[in-house]
Amino acid sequence: MHNRQAKQYLEFLKLSGIQDIYVLNDKQSSKDSKDSKDSKDLDFLAGKYADCVKCSLHKNRIKLVYGEGNNNAELMIISEGPGQEENLSGKPFVGAAGNLLTKMLNAINIEREDIYITNVVKCCPPGNRDPHPEEILACQNYLLEQIAIIKPKILLILGKVAAESILKLGLSLTAYREKTYLFQGIKTYVSYHPAALLRNVSWKRYAWTDLQKLQKDYEKLLNKEN
Repeated sequence: MHNRQAKQYLEFLKLSGIQDIYVLNDKQSSKDSKDSKDSKDLDFLAGKYADCVKCSLHKNRIKLVYGEGNNNAELMIISEGPGQEENLSGKPFVGAAGNLLTKMLNAINIEREDIYITNVVKCCPPGNRDPHPEEILACQNYLLEQIAIIKPKILLILGKVAAESILKLGLSLTAYREKTYLFQGIKTYVSYHPAALLRNVSWKRYAWTDLQKLQKDYEKLLNKEN
């Protein structure tokens, strides 16, 4: 803005009753912009929380398994917690269960890189046990922050432990699967954890039914956007 234009603009502000103008210096403005960006950058947050000691699970941690995928995903998958292979890699759903999840998604025309995958706890429980309530609570804000940043339109929760951690309805997995829910206004499905399907192959047909229902909603969502 030229000096003459600036002077005219200041006169206009004065006539409008505005007496004081506060201007951030370049350094402060740059800092605020960076802080705002970092607070919504999932990679930055994963690094920020890498040394978390909010619960005892950190004692078994090799790598924090924060989450992975598309930061603007329409579909977000939430499971209970990372296993030992994930603990080594720092990535969710690797190994046999991860391969099965990828195949399940591909069967309903969804690519892993298009979605976001995370867990209710970000560190591997020892002996691959279920996470304890206090451990889930310690990680709760991390999960809620991820959901707030990604803003998915659909959630898929895998396994009873994760379903109970999030929905808190005290139901069996069979009962959880019977209908959809709204979690923070987001349509939410519950289905089997891929590791359970590897142990009980007969359950795959029920999981396939769950996935087909989700597929219909997901495709409707994509069609609306196109």
